[in-house]
Amino acid sequence: MIALINYGSGNLRSVHNALVSQGADVQILEDPERLPEASAVVLPGVGAFGDCAQQIRERGFWEPVQRWIAQDRPFLGICVGYQMMFEGSEEAPEVPGFGFFKGQVQRFKDAGLKIPQIGWNALELTKPEHPLWSGLPPSPHVYFVHSFHPAQTHEDIITAKCTYGESFAASGGVGRVAGVQFHPEKSQHIGLGILKNFITKMAESN
Repeated sequence: MIALINYGSGNLRSVHNALVSQGADVQILEDPERLPEASAVVLPGVGAFGDCAQQIRERGFWEPVQRWIAQDRPFLGICVGYQMMFEGSEEAPEVPGFGFFKGQVQRFKDAGLKIPQIGWNALELTKPEHPLWSGLPPSPHVYFVHSFHPAQTHEDIITAKCTYGESFAASGGVGRVAGVQFHPEKSQHIGLGILKNFITKMAESN
């Protein structure tokens, strides 16, 4: 069973439907005590870093999820769920992230950009061998909606980059733990392929 963490994120249903369409046994989880029943965890995210962190804490998921990723169990963070995996964000400087990935989340700096970035952009697969990218074309296009992005992180955790005025870590991964800044559930066949890879090559290997 893949646990889809419900902490009030706006894209919960669309992520659920996308995972189900790819054959996953998905349960929307509201009780953190049921987390050990899962074989994999997906943490979606839409909105502000601080608000999402607060909701995760208030619903009792923070420590269980932090332990989960520290144990190298199958995990996928999406958008703000990916940003949560870092040490913190300048969007809410007083709020810590999970700290699994080193580095901070920052706002796009280029004053000439339209912020947030909304729309399609190409990935540069810096680790094309990563399980999430299996069967994908060399420069897959995916759908982004974000004003902030991970920065100042170690190159060895970055699995894909993207350029929007500046280059940033569009995805990261260590072991069976991964995160993506884009929205696979909105990225049509490419996004569904990425979710299928998570289900078959990461979650089912648990």
